Amino acid sequence: MGIETRERSGRELASGAQVISGQLGKTIQRLRKAYNLSLSELAEQSGVAKSIISQIERNETNPTLATIWRLSQALDVSIERVLSTNEEEAFIEKIARPDTPILVSEDGKLRLAIIGWIKTVEWLQWYEVSAEPGGELDSEGHQRGSIESLSVSAGEFEVEVGGITQRAKAGETLRYRCDRQHIVRCIGDQPGTALMVCILKAAVMD
Repeated sequence: MGIETRERSGRELASGAQVISGQLGKTIQRLRKAYNLSLSELAEQSGVAKSIISQIERNETNPTLATIWRLSQALDVSIERVLSTNEEEAFIEKIARPDTPILVSEDGKLRLAIIGWIKTVEWLQWYEVSAEPGGELDSEGHQRGSIESLSVSAGEFEVEVGGITQRAKAGETLRYRCDRQHIVRCIGDQPGTALMVCILKAAVMD
């Protein structure tokens, strides 16, 4: 291998390392926030110094494979996912209607089609809501700081949280804290449909 070839290979390797490092920092930070972990908490769980994690997230250091492995274990993800650089690759996935899971309320009048992605279920969920008149979904509170959004596409719904009730018709959206008991009802004499989105950990909004 000639000097020019070795120099070119070296530049390519350096460039590749920078791409991996840059993606790595974003991935570690995103996963840490998704799990609502502070730098100190991730440091305690992984055994990696807080200052090192901070440098990794800011892309100021190239961590060893052992360090990446410890962080991936603490974040409960595969090391392949942490190192993935496929963010720019095309991605498309189709889920057939019969393969979409359905949740049914206790009264049997309200159905939630789980159209959210399984990979985000720990912090972001979304559902297609369809309800008969009078259908009601009574839910216990989620994690502290969680927010739910109900965008009505047909009919009329009301949401009750902490003794406060608000109504929304087609084209309107209700946004409310869902870290306490909350009730969604289809009111009026017409069936209703809506899109429900639940952000389970407010840290991801930072």
